[in-house]
Amino acid sequence: MIEKRHTGKLRGVLAVFQTPFDEHDESIDAATLEKQIDWIFEQGANGIVMAMASETLRLDSDERQELAELACKFGRQRGAVVISVGAESNRVVDRYAKHAQDSGADAVMAIPPVSVALSNDQLADYYRRLIETVAIPVIVQDASNYVGRPMPVAMQASLLNEYGPERVQYKPEASPVGPLLTALLQATSGQARVFEGSGGISLIDNFRRGVVGTMPAADVVDALVAMWNALEAGDDQRAYRIQGPLGAMIVQMVNLDAYMAIEKYVLVKRGIFKNTHMRGPVGYKLDDQTRQEIDRLYDLLMDAVNN
Repeated sequence: MIEKRHTGKLRGVLAVFQTPFDEHDESIDAATLEKQIDWIFEQGANGIVMAMASETLRLDSDERQELAELACKFGRQRGAVVISVGAESNRVVDRYAKHAQDSGADAVMAIPPVSVALSNDQLADYYRRLIETVAIPVIVQDASNYVGRPMPVAMQASLLNEYGPERVQYKPEASPVGPLLTALLQATSGQARVFEGSGGISLIDNFRRGVVGTMPAADVVDALVAMWNALEAGDDQRAYRIQGPLGAMIVQMVNLDAYMAIEKYVLVKRGIFKNTHMRGPVGYKLDDQTRQEIDRLYDLLMDAVNN
């Protein structure tokens, strides 16, 4: 019998960090990672997340475990640490999840397998096995805006009904996110603890629908913290001021690779990263005109945050 562990740390702004690579051999740059995580918490974030935008699926198994260990080492004393463990087989998911728990993670998050179309029963069994493997919360990530197919709300709700709202939490990203988020809350009688992943473009709507937190990009985490705090304070005017330029930046992120490329560019611009290296092959290249537009929007966003 696994001893159940509960945490009250999973709430608010949990920033998805980027993985910095060494200038020469593209190994993980631990010093820059620590600098980034320190900076994230200095901006007021409640935690960090190792997720798809951390290039998790492009790391080999040793690197994935190294990155998880480093994230827990650098972040666990300052806030929540969530580690993505999704993989193509139960055996691999179990291995990553146990390793994350042993490293000190507060929760694990998992996308479903993406190389095979699973039935609803198989999908539920995939998550049941993961939930029963660890004692920390499992965040069910429907990342179908990027990979795979949308997961049925009824299937997701059945996991909470079976294991409870502390053990099973959610990050819905299928379209349309808002209505599906509401459907998930209704299907769980309002018990579901839901994190949104729109990067901020839909945060105001999703906050009103009942999310307990957001998992945005790390590059402008200060803007998301300001926006979240404004929403909690009932200052809609400030939240909308921030959302405008933030949403315009996100419009430029046409796919996951664009998201990562732009985020790394901004992290270099802010003096956090040394380079913008990404693991290849990549499906997006940041051109000069887009870079100039990001610069303009970044200035507008910082103006909204600071005034």
